[in-house]
Amino acid sequence: MTSFGGAGSSGMVDWDLAVTTATRLMRPGPDVSRDEARAIVAELREHAKASETHVRGFTRLGTDETHDTPVLVVDRPGWVRANVAGFRELLKPLLDKMQERRGTSPGGALLGTVGGKVTGVEVGMLLSFLASRVLGQYETFAPATRDLPAGGPPGAPNGGGRLLLVAPNIVHVERELDVDPHDFRLWVCLHEETHRTQFSAVPWLRDHMQGEIQSFLGETDVDPMTVLERVRQAVQSFAGGRPEGEEDEDDGRSLVELVQTPTQREILGRLTAVMSLLEGHADFVMDGVGPEIVPSVTEIREKFQQRRAKGASRLDLALRKLLGLDAKLRQYRDGERFVRAVVEEVGMDGFNRVWTSPNTLPTKAEIAKPAEWVTRVHRKPEA
Repeated sequence: MTSFGGAGSSGMVDWDLAVTTATRLMRPGPDVSRDEARAIVAELREHAKASETHVRGFTRLGTDETHDTPVLVVDRPGWVRANVAGFRELLKPLLDKMQERRGTSPGGALLGTVGGKVTGVEVGMLLSFLASRVLGQYETFAPATRDLPAGGPPGAPNGGGRLLLVAPNIVHVERELDVDPHDFRLWVCLHEETHRTQFSAVPWLRDHMQGEIQSFLGETDVDPMTVLERVRQAVQSFAGGRPEGEEDEDDGRSLVELVQTPTQREILGRLTAVMSLLEGHADFVMDGVGPEIVPSVTEIREKFQQRRAKGASRLDLALRKLLGLDAKLRQYRDGERFVRAVVEEVGMDGFNRVWTSPNTLPTKAEIAKPAEWVTRVHRKPEA
């Protein structure tokens, strides 16, 4: 197992403990023989390669030289290790600031003794929950590790980026839905390959999103005790921990939304719009390409949408709400409507002006009203 030791392990988050905890708690994958596993991995790699051509042809994005990011077929522990590496890289500036404040803040000594390990366990518990649910993921901010290579856009060889396909989860869902496994694997690869194409064909997109995320984190109150108190209040609000009659406007929000400043809300609005665009675009591409190359795409789409909507259990629904994952479901739906409406109005080339610069990305309001984006981006210059 790759070690994530160093300052991060002795600081605000014990990353090694997070990996260990997640690996210990995660559910076992579906039963497959060694030969079956090899065949599944080989097929996913073939489908990922084939998806490049289909996605590029449909979206008119990218070239043969665009895709220099690796495609990795991983198991659940491999997905956890990859995400811990990404989290550690992305959160380092914030955690370093919190580490500096911890030494002088009230309760800093206590946090120094147990805080990192407690947080490591909590992060591990979260990852164990997600590790059995993610089918694929384009890791935008992925640092290369010894066993997890990463690429990047042209001109940024160390910029990160890799596509993960989580084989046991794909097999689990195809069996749960009782759909054709070969069609389902190709269908999943089409969605994830679209994300890979989005970032590799639009080099500025990664830096733009990283800047927004770092601005969001930079607005976070870096006093450790204050952050922990706000998280505690958020959890109480979600869990109904307040006495009856004391509900306020924060009730019903996710944990992420409840720990924001006003500036963070503005940044989150922009990030939500971008994520809606990316997810909706991927769904639109699947629907556009799927009927030609995935014979049972209609059945797969219908069954998968039902699975997305209902969740697996009451606990699953509760955790989805707390973590803001229900908002992600809205992103798929709202983003796909935006993309479809724009393409119908101005065609694929007209839609692709969305990738010109950060200024041509849709706002959160424009995601809901695509005509406003068309008017703003495609308006004729005044004489």
